Amino acid sequence: MSHIRQIHRVLLVKPTIEGAGVHLKRAFGFAEAPTLDPFLLLDDFHSDAPSDYVAGFPWHPHRGIETVTYMISGKVEHGDSIGNSGIIGPGDVQWMTAGGGIIHQEMPRQTNSELWGLQLWVNLPARHKMTRPRYRGITAAEIPEQPVDGGGRVKVIAGSYGGTSGPVSNVAADPVYLDVTLPRGSTFRLGTEPGHTVIAYVLEGRGRFAPGSGEPLEPGRLVQYADGDGVEIGADALGLRFLLISGKPLNEPVAWRGPIVMNTETDLRTAFEEYRNGTFLREDTCGGGQEPASSS
Repeated sequence: MSHIRQIHRVLLVKPTIEGAGVHLKRAFGFAEAPTLDPFLLLDDFHSDAPSDYVAGFPWHPHRGIETVTYMISGKVEHGDSIGNSGIIGPGDVQWMTAGGGIIHQEMPRQTNSELWGLQLWVNLPARHKMTRPRYRGITAAEIPEQPVDGGGRVKVIAGSYGGTSGPVSNVAADPVYLDVTLPRGSTFRLGTEPGHTVIAYVLEGRGRFAPGSGEPLEPGRLVQYADGDGVEIGADALGLRFLLISGKPLNEPVAWRGPIVMNTETDLRTAFEEYRNGTFLREDTCGGGQEPASSS
């Protein structure tokens, strides 16, 4: 690595309410997305108060994006219009390609204790906006772990670390999605593709996300990196856990309203009209069973 990425900016999560009344923290969304291409949104739902989450996310549509749900604790039940259903538990990942149209729900399956999960939205390129929807449920046991030099571990969901590749591959955005845990005083280094968007989201502990970056960052902070060919992240005395996510920008126009993201306002209006008149789910985009997360 010859050019370690520096911090471009730090975003602080904003409380918001989504679904049928789920209280969550939004790391970034519509306002910030233009500079985070291909990523659109990152939500963190984390509470041990059932009133914050039991209402869940009832049936709703998506088109033109991929949604990535990562559970840290608690259980959520998924169901969708292409016949998939099941429980997403601690450490599990749901990688769903909405493509040309899917309707799904995500409902908590507990009425006490902690529920903690994150959902990332990844934009699809124009050529894949109307592809057949696909779903992949990945269990915690399927996600490999790699040690970090000096201590710590990395869960590899997508991309690779230390010669180990994650179970999600062949996705249009060429993503890297890592869950990194470091003990106090240890350092994580990773080469990154120049020109790709790279972000880090603090889950636990504190750490410095670039050499000479000053005060350590705490949970609820999202780092957007400047360009470069690598990152260097160090844990503070409390240790550190964070997500590191990167992807290839699409550099395409975005027309976005609610759960649907297209390239033009015309396509966006068509999507909502089809949802209202019952033609949103097309014969060429329907089918049962789980399929690979790839949309390419």
